[in-house]
Amino acid sequence: MLEVMDLMVFYENALGVNNVSLNVRGGEIVGILGSNGAGKSTLMYTISGIILDVKKKEEMKGGERITILGNVIYEGKDITFEKPYKRARYGIVLCPERRRVFPESTTLENLKIGGYLRSRREVKESIEYVFRLFPELRERKNMPAGFLSGGEQQMLAIGRALMAKPKLLLLDEPLLGLAPSIQQRLVRAIEEIRDVGVTILISEQYARPILPIIDRGYVIENGSVTFEGSGEELMDNPHVKAAYFGI
Repeated sequence: MLEVMDLMVFYENALGVNNVSLNVRGGEIVGILGSNGAGKSTLMYTISGIILDVKKKEEMKGGERITILGNVIYEGKDITFEKPYKRARYGIVLCPERRRVFPESTTLENLKIGGYLRSRREVKESIEYVFRLFPELRERKNMPAGFLSGGEQQMLAIGRALMAKPKLLLLDEPLLGLAPSIQQRLVRAIEEIRDVGVTILISEQYARPILPIIDRGYVIENGSVTFEGSGEELMDNPHVKAAYFGI
C-alpha cells in the first residue's frame, strides 16, 4: 500500500529524515518508534504531504529552506510532491500530534469539519461510527472541544480523522501526555479501527503500549532507521528494551 524509498528531508543544514525506507501493507498496524526529536513527525508530515505546505510557508516568509529527496509511493503511484488535499482524497489521513482540535467549536462541529470532503450521508454514518467507538464523545457532543479532557480531545482528534474515511490512517504520537488507563483505552480503539479495514501507521515514543498490537515496527534515531522487525522482535531486542522500557 505505502512504500517510502530513500527519503531525506533537510531543514537548511539540519537533517530531519536521513535515508529512510519503509513499507506498510494493507491491513497492517505499523509502528514508528523513536524519542522526541528523532524525526517521527517529519516523516509523518512528509507522507501526508503537510511538509509541502510548511515548505511553501517558509519560502514565502523567507525562512528556512526545506529540501525533500527520495520517493513516497502509495498504491503504486509516486505522490512525493502531491498536495495534501489530494492525498486525503486518495485515503491518506493524518491525525497530528498534540490533538489540535478547534477549542471553541463543539465536539460535533469538530467531527463535521473532518468530513468536509464527504457526502451528507457519509458524514452521518461516520459520526455514528465515531460515537460507537468513543461513547464519551456522544455524551459531550454539544460541549466546546476546549472543555474536554486531554484523553477526550485525543479521541476527538482520532474521530475527526476517521470522518475523512481513511484507507491509511497516520497517527502521530496519539498517546502523548495521557494517563496509562487512557493510553490502553486508545490502543484498544486503534485495534478496532484496523478491524474495520483501515491500515494504520502509528508513531510513538511510548513503545510499551503499542508493541503488542503492531504487526511490524521501525526504530528511528537521529532521522535514520536503526532497527526493524515484528512487534515481538522489537520487544525482545535489548537495545529497544534499554531505550524505551528502561530495562
